Amino acid sequence: MEKNIIFHIDINNAFLSWTAVKLLNEGYKEDIRTIPSIIGGDEEKRKGIVLAKSPVAKTYGIKTAETIYSAKKKCPKLQIFPPDMKYYSSTSKKFFKYLEKYTPDIEKLSIDECFMDMSNSTYLYDDLILLAYAIKDDVYKKFGFTVNIGISTSRVCAKMASDMEKPNKVHTLFLNEIKNKMWPLSVDELYMVGRHSAKKLHDIGIHTIGELAQTDEKTLIKIFNKYGTTMWNYANGISDDLSTKSVKKNKCISTSETFSTDIGEKNKLIQILFQQVDTLCKELRKKKLYTNTIAITYKTADFISYSKQMTIFTVTNSTEEICKYIVNLLEASWNDELLRSIGVRFSNLTNKKQKQISIFNDEKQEEQSTIVQDTMDKINDKYGASVIRQANLFTK
Repeated sequence: MEKNIIFHIDINNAFLSWTAVKLLNEGYKEDIRTIPSIIGGDEEKRKGIVLAKSPVAKTYGIKTAETIYSAKKKCPKLQIFPPDMKYYSSTSKKFFKYLEKYTPDIEKLSIDECFMDMSNSTYLYDDLILLAYAIKDDVYKKFGFTVNIGISTSRVCAKMASDMEKPNKVHTLFLNEIKNKMWPLSVDELYMVGRHSAKKLHDIGIHTIGELAQTDEKTLIKIFNKYGTTMWNYANGISDDLSTKSVKKNKCISTSETFSTDIGEKNKLIQILFQQVDTLCKELRKKKLYTNTIAITYKTADFISYSKQMTIFTVTNSTEEICKYIVNLLEASWNDELLRSIGVRFSNLTNKKQKQISIFNDEKQEEQSTIVQDTMDKINDKYGASVIRQANLFTK
């Protein structure tokens, strides 16, 4: 499996699918995804356009953004349902919250699609492609709508992969697959190539993504300026950045432990977590970094993986402070099941320390704590990793 792994998750026909699920939950007898139907604005308020269409409506030639008047002429039996943006927003939030159990490194593109950076989660899952299939199936069971998942080492290829055959599919588009899977497609289908740019490309004899990829970059720059380079890069599977924000330098550190026998004792898990926090905090202090996002990663005895994260108000690299948060996080997320492994991850790392100003803070005590912590680190560096520890943290 590649080192950098990006998922692009796209909800299939979101507005219509969400409306269908809502209506079914309310007792509506038909699944509007199986009949000629659209989600449309109010014609009387001059907002009468098609926002989403069912697969059946598509067969009548109905297109997104055309007027409802035009759509009804194509299909007189067309059923029209109003959008419910409040419900869509609520459903979207629940969906993205669900995805966070697989990774906190999620970049939302819109209400119905996102990138998931799985690069720092490879140690949790034996096969990320099988995981994508599991997520796809689980989404349908939990929410009643389907998704497409594209997998690659870059965002642009993951996005292109998810746009392949729909609905309810998983597609990969790794670098060695670009020539066979992406190059035969029309330039109109390349990510970020709009109608105007596609027409220009066709006018100069460039019809497929492969032809675009093999065109001299300088020729494209003459016609499209800097955008020519972007199109050429995308056609060759080169993304502006090969992964989402989380794998940039100093963005995330983690550690985990797989047990020889499954563990289900809370105190034992806390002890292990404290040791892991101590290890990671020492690494932060050594690199003069701080974190404000803490996560626990789990793998159960049944090989089910999940994670839970929290964001704190200020950045820190204090072992004592983070250990207090980690206990709260464990109690809020662990389901009392036997665990095969457990880990800790710090993300949103920064080298800028922010002070939390409060009338309750004792700055002198905070400074003394920092001095004690630095001294402990120096002693451990000199005489061994665990010669000296904070007794209140490791005697739980």
